[in-house]
Amino acid sequence: MFFSQEDLQIRETKDGSHSLWIPKLQESYHSLHGAVTESQHVFIEQGIHYLHDTDDGAEIRILEVGFGTGLNALLTCLFSQERKIRIKYTTLEPNPLSWGLASKLNYPDSLAHPQSHFWYKELHIIEWGQIEWLNPYFSILKCNETIQEHSAHEPYHICFFDAFAPGKQPDIWEIKVLEMVKHMLEDRGILVSYCAQGKFKRDLKTLGFTVESLAGPPGKKEMTRALLEPSDHLSLNGPEPDDPEL
Repeated sequence: MFFSQEDLQIRETKDGSHSLWIPKLQESYHSLHGAVTESQHVFIEQGIHYLHDTDDGAEIRILEVGFGTGLNALLTCLFSQERKIRIKYTTLEPNPLSWGLASKLNYPDSLAHPQSHFWYKELHIIEWGQIEWLNPYFSILKCNETIQEHSAHEPYHICFFDAFAPGKQPDIWEIKVLEMVKHMLEDRGILVSYCAQGKFKRDLKTLGFTVESLAGPPGKKEMTRALLEPSDHLSLNGPEPDDPEL
């Protein structure tokens, strides 16, 4: 999916944080009901926080499908520092934003953390394809590629599936792509997404995930969290019911 960055418009969302609007697609990078609120709820609270509470391992490895504005990475960096949890973060982005544009977004001010401005700039200006440590607990590897091109060097504990909506970027949501993600996850790894589309959940079920429909962030009824059961437990998963697309 290609669009010109010159056409992107900065929008203030309902929690005061910014998002980017793509007029050509009539699509935004985040929920206009609250960019920070959405990312915090879906990826931090229902993703990392949930995993850490249920599996207190020494390290969490995260794959993000869609670096975008860097908001999820910034929130994860902050979480790692506050909780003193070692996180190795790999993020994929075939169409990175320029720092000139990203620097106009107000996430560091919205988070009001003393290191947020430094971390946010570093997230955008560090080299692609090189592992960088932003604090003693958080490293990031930015990959200028699609999920279809990505090869994992070690299995991930969490996937942040944060591509544009299925109606705007359908190729990313195909079952064959979700199967690629499955094979990059640890047993009992999880996938979290703002998306609650019926087909998306059914495809995850077909691939052996146990799917939870959770309360969504403001403005969205539901979100999805999927747990990858060990291979000998796959038969426990029944078919996904014919729920409506949300």
